[in-house]
Amino acid sequence: MGKIGVLGAGTWGTALAIMLAQNAHSVTLWSAIDNELSTLRETHTHPNLKDSVIPESIIFTNNISEVCSDKDVLLFAVASPYVRETAKKASPYIKEGQIIVDAAKGLEDNTLFTMSQVIKDSIEKDVTVVALSGPTHAEEVALGLPTTVVAACRNPDAAAQVQNIFMNTCMRVYTNEDILGVELCGALKNIIALACGISAGLGFGDNARAAIITRGIAEMSRLGMAMNCDKMTFAGLAGLGDLIVTATSRHSRNNKAGFLIGSGYSADEAIRKVGMVVEGVHAIPSALKLAEKYKVDMPIITAVHKTISGELAPDEAVNFLMNRKKKSEK
Repeated sequence: MGKIGVLGAGTWGTALAIMLAQNAHSVTLWSAIDNELSTLRETHTHPNLKDSVIPESIIFTNNISEVCSDKDVLLFAVASPYVRETAKKASPYIKEGQIIVDAAKGLEDNTLFTMSQVIKDSIEKDVTVVALSGPTHAEEVALGLPTTVVAACRNPDAAAQVQNIFMNTCMRVYTNEDILGVELCGALKNIIALACGISAGLGFGDNARAAIITRGIAEMSRLGMAMNCDKMTFAGLAGLGDLIVTATSRHSRNNKAGFLIGSGYSADEAIRKVGMVVEGVHAIPSALKLAEKYKVDMPIITAVHKTISGELAPDEAVNFLMNRKKKSEK
């Protein structure tokens, strides 16, 4: 089987490492945080994946050379704000032609790059990046519960190789050549999930949640179409599928942070209470810049921005959305 290096020992990196080891791959899991590695090595559990057991076969390391060298596939599973820093550290040890799987979801503010673009820009070698995305909570993947994802790359052979490595009886992997569309979905759905959380925190019900999800997909696909993405990507696993799970699940950091904000906490207080990176907050500035660049109307994302920044209270953001000019649904 394959030799896999996993960069990032958070919940997502650990869950994927567990699954890949159970697929009989040789897995090396890297973290720059020694305490994190010590806990994983000694307990063979992750503090946020308490019901899952980490296989004995997984090798833990804080040596980035070890995790990158002589691997069939490298998996980037660090949070989006740390992708560039990690890619730069890894670059000297990454070989030409390396297949890299990006499991991070986000946009870089100053460049407006997706995470695959950040990785390529940072490594500055001839590598192939495949984006892995879809409705995937780490808590369920680590337990081997049924999950479906998309392996997206302009190179269909690379996408098929990743499909073969990750696919098993619990994880079904589809391929897609629209990597930009898949990555936009992964970043933007987190912001829409924040909106759903805020709505729930205000005490609103299923009607409002369904409306936010539906109109959120409309915003996401409008931007995607303006950027020459495939509209069907936004109706697929990386778009609608991932948005549904992120906007409705108890496991969702973005949904939880939004709920706290809607309940009266400030954005900073909500993020502290969640205790992990809230990707949607980081994606907002880039999403608004892309909307301006491509002249696309994105009112839900704008309302979330106004709420997070403190420009509008959550209930005022609702009025902002509900009292907009009349228009056709199309």
